[in-house]
Parts: sequence; C-alpha cells; structure tokens
Amino acid sequence: MLMLLFQINNQRYAIASQQIVEVIPLVNLTKLPHTPEYFAGVFNYRGRIIPVIDLCQLMGNQSCVEHLSTRIILINHWDRDATEESTPHIMGLMAQRVIETLQKSDIDLVEVDIQIDKPPYLGKMIVDEQGMIQCLHVEYLLSEVQQAYLVAEVHSEYK
Repeated sequence: MLMLLFQINNQRYAIASQQIVEVIPLVNLTKLPHTPEYFAGVFNYRGRIIPVIDLCQLMGNQSCVEHLSTRIILINHWDRDATEESTPHIMGLMAQRVIETLQKSDIDLVEVDIQIDKPPYLGKMIVDEQGMIQCLHVEYLLSEVQQAYLVAEVHSEYK
C-alpha cells in the first residue's frame, strides 16, 4: 500500500494513496464567515467549489505554516449515508511537509493497544528508522454534524 506522508507539529502522519485524488500546491482560499477555525476556506477546482480543512488547526490547534512543502491533499469524501451509486465529494486537507511517500504492506501496520479515548480518525502505526507514523482514516476526520455543516455552508454560499 502506498502512503502519503505529512507532518503536524513535528509528528508524522500517513494517508493511504487510494483515498487521494490529487496533491496540489497552496492556492488562494476564500474564507467563509461563521466557520470554525480549522476550516481554511474554499477554492475553485475544475469548476467545483472545494472546502479545505487545515489539519494542523484541527489536530494541533495552530494553523499550517505556509512553506513550499505545505500542500492541499484532495481526497474523495462520501456522506455517511451514501449509497454505492453516490458520487463522492472532494475535500481538501491542508498539511505541512507533504514531500514523500512510503510503500508498506498491511502487515507492517501496528495496532496501538493503549486504552485511551482516541479520535476515530487515528488508525494503526508504522514504525520505521525515523520513528513512528500515525495512519489516518480520513473518512472519520469530521463528525457527521461537521460534515453536514461544511457541505451545507459551501453550497449555500455559492448558489
């Protein structure tokens, strides 16, 4: 499995490449009023208005720093009540140090056996020569309420 790596507060994270549509450089985002801090804004992607979540703000309580390696990771995102015929939404995830990939098999992923209240988006871990990498389940990054709010906010703002 090919994984895209990035960092939040000097911690490494990974997203499985099959969830990724495209990785693009930072673009000018339009900030919408009355949105949470982690909502970086929206932009036009091939005629579609795409919401962008600042992962550094969502997971680390401080905004992503604009470096050359700060990117927007476009992912397919389905509504929780989606059927097989449903078409996915595209959502952007802003992250830092989006500069490398890693090839790992499922047997290389280690289950974390610590009984703590962890967010559902935190998955298994990868251990390599540089340390640990936390895998993310992007489908769980936002709660159902947050997802519905973002979709409604983006569509109402641009109708």
